Parts: sequence; C-alpha cells; structure tokens
Amino acid sequence: MKRRASSLILAGAAGLFAISVAAAQTPTVPGPPPAPFAVSPYKNLKVFPKDVTRADLLGTMKQFSQSLGVRCTFCHVGVEGRPLATFDFASDAKPNKGIARDMLRLADRLNRTDLPAIGGLLDPHVTCYTCHRGSRKPATMPPAAPTAAPPVSPTAAPKAERG
Repeated sequence: MKRRASSLILAGAAGLFAISVAAAQTPTVPGPPPAPFAVSPYKNLKVFPKDVTRADLLGTMKQFSQSLGVRCTFCHVGVEGRPLATFDFASDAKPNKGIARDMLRLADRLNRTDLPAIGGLLDPHVTCYTCHRGSRKPATMPPAAPTAAPPVSPTAAPKAERG
C-alpha cells in the first residue's frame, strides 16, 4: 500500500512538472505596443515630433550633452545642481536653444537629402558629435600636427667644420 501511494505521489508530481514546463513553453501573445501620447506632455516642441517618447527625448538630450560637453543649463532655464523638476524646459529664453534647433534642422537635411545625393556613402549619418567632438565650438580645421624636432640617429657622427 505504501509503495502504491509513493507511485501515485510521484506520478502526480511528474504530471504537475510536465504541465508547468508546457505552460512555460507556450508563447505569450504580447499586448499592444504602448500608445504614443494623445496630447504631448511636452510644451514648445518645434523640431521633435509631438509624440516623441520620454526615452527618445532624454536619449537625444544626453547625446547633445555628450557631443558638446555641456549640461542642461546650456540650453534650458534652470540652476545647475538643482532638481530637473525645477527647470523651465519650455522656455526659449536662452539663445543656445534656438541654435540647437537650427543645428537639428541642418543635420536632418544633411542626412535625408544632401549626403544621399552625393552617393557612394554607405550610411550617411551626421550627428552633433560629427563636428563638435565634445566641444561647444565645432571643429572647423583638422587638429594641428605636433611639432617635434627631427629624430637624431644615435650613431650619426657630427659633421666636421671646414675652416
């Protein structure tokens, strides 16, 4: 009798295990993708799409910051070191914000129209970093070559002076 009860418990446990494995293997149907904002939570968007996601907007702002070596207060009204919730991101009071919008339009035109028209470029993609390279002022010339004295050979004998 004991042996039969053990067999039943083992069979029941095996059955439950099989059901749980089968349930884990069944693909789940993903829900609908998150809907874009019906009304943009952002104010004063002039270049970004009105339905831009928070993740996309913040990622782009981080890219700006790193590409120019600046912080949020370079374009936005706020006090450095204070919480971002205290910033007035919608304000156009800082001229750099308008310049950034113009530069976004320039980069978009280059990527969509100008560079593809040149042809031969596999993946034309201009970003802020393309020119700024971590500096507020974009690079307009290649870096200067280091000036160094020509190498002196340790085995070269000095020339004798003629007199």
